[in-house]
Order: sequence, then C-alpha cells, then structure tokens
Amino acid sequence: MLKLCRLNEIADPGSKGFKFSDKSLFAVRQRGEVFVYQNRCPHIGIELNWQEDQFLDFDDSLIQCSTHGALFIIESGECIAGPCHGKKLEAVASCVEDGYVVLNDDFT
Repeated sequence: MLKLCRLNEIADPGSKGFKFSDKSLFAVRQRGEVFVYQNRCPHIGIELNWQEDQFLDFDDSLIQCSTHGALFIIESGECIAGPCHGKKLEAVASCVEDGYVVLNDDFT
C-alpha cells in the first residue's frame, strides 16, 4: 500500500500530479470520488499537463491533454474528443482509506 496524498490535498473538483523515480501519475477528485491515472496521453505518450496539477478543462468536467486538447471522461479515462478518440488513459487502482488516497499493493 502506498499513500499518495491526503484526500484534502485535492480540491473537489480538482486534480494533482505526482512524480516517482520512473512514473508520473495524477489524481482527479470529483463529487467526492477520486480517480488515479498514469500521466501519459494515449496519443503520443507525453504527459497531459503543462502546468503543475492542471489536468482538467476550463470547467473542471473533463481531463484535458494540454498538447492536443484531447478530452477524457474523468470516471473512465475514455477519450471522447481529439486525436486519440476511443482510447483510454491507463487507470491505477486506488481507494480512499483513513483520509488518504492509497494505491494498491501491486503498484510498482
């Protein structure tokens, strides 16, 4: 189990990025739920954000790739607009425990 952050460190709605030695992840909080994804656009494999912790569109309703403007559904990671339409972000299994966003044991 890996504690990613305290739940209250992510606005609702909002997003937050995380860097590990060889991985880049981000979490999105919306309506009390948290979704964690690899920070990699399925179009060309680049990170989605161009500013720290900025992964959502202007009205905080969709995840947006800053490079090509691709839009992804927060709950599923499915691309609904842009050059990778129909592809998905890679989800990372997580949950909220004792006020922390926690990644599953198999995260490496």
